[in-house]
Amino acid sequence: MSKKEMVRVQGTEITVFTHRQGDYISLTDMAKYKNAEATGLVISHWLSTRYTVEFIGAWEKLHNPDFNVTEFSNIKNESGSNGYVLTSKQWIEKTNAIGIIAKPGRYGGTYANRDIAFEFATWLSPEFKLYLITEFQRLKEDEQQRLSLEWNLQRTLSKINYRIHTDAIKEEIVPKEVTRAQAAAVYASEADMLNVALFGMTAAQWRSQNEDKGGNVRDYATLEQLVVLSNMESVNALLVRQGLSQSERLVQLNTTAITQMKSLVGNPLTKRLK
Repeated sequence: MSKKEMVRVQGTEITVFTHRQGDYISLTDMAKYKNAEATGLVISHWLSTRYTVEFIGAWEKLHNPDFNVTEFSNIKNESGSNGYVLTSKQWIEKTNAIGIIAKPGRYGGTYANRDIAFEFATWLSPEFKLYLITEFQRLKEDEQQRLSLEWNLQRTLSKINYRIHTDAIKEEIVPKEVTRAQAAAVYASEADMLNVALFGMTAAQWRSQNEDKGGNVRDYATLEQLVVLSNMESVNALLVRQGLSQSERLVQLNTTAITQMKSLVGNPLTKRLK
């Protein structure tokens, strides 16, 4: 699990995690709305109903190729009967479920994929569910706004570094007394070298493969790619001043792009920025 965040629903703080299968919401925190002293019992009562078992079983069949259908059928046949109790741990161990996660420890608890968590909220209270959905959507909108701000910031840094980059090209590569068209060709060549080093293709190649899209390859870059591109422009400006040929710089820049992308993709710090 990663990227822990909180939402407050009718005075109850609820933890939200981003997990492999998407957003997971703490059922333990939600259960406090009904009985803060016996959250595990609240969750077990909900899990033991026939409707709940059928719903979470349907979710697993849709999302989990390793779901144990045989054990699910056995549980479904027993669910709803007098005295039948199903815990989240039993459900996970018997069916190899992924929609519900039991996390041990002081800060642990039971978490469920948002689809399942919303069903639990319905069982707790329709009003509680409406407030939960509202707060969850607000959280997601805030995340998108932060992502947009970070993307725009990196795009701006990239443009600043591009100026440093082009100044180095102007001073060290562009011959004196050339036309604007000739100078532009050199700049375009250098920009495409960065495109090839990072994206694996030139601007023209990207356009031919994406005729339905406007803009250019950099407009569709990820936050990680923009960070690396910004760094590459500074590195290339330094390599230009050192007198390295374009082919030599391409090799070094490609190595830089690979190394930095490996460090950024999946890095918890990068995820927090997003």
